[in-house]
Amino acid sequence: MSEFFKNLRARDGYGSETTADAREAAVAAALVLIQAKVSNSPERHAIVQEELGRLSAYADLIQAALKVK
Repeated sequence: MSEFFKNLRARDGYGSETTADAREAAVAAALVLIQAKVSNSPERHAIVQEELGRLSAYADLIQAALKVK
């Protein structure tokens, strides 16, 4: 599973990442998770639409979890 996530980091180590970069990385991670869920649920035809409807919420959760406190 880690192979799926290896290119999702928005940070380059130089502090040049933007808010848009962070959001793009969070959405990419959410899409990977949705892909995994959909591929494991072939009997549910509506799951793709349902999961894409949750994409923004998933990205929000991922982005919030990555914030340094």
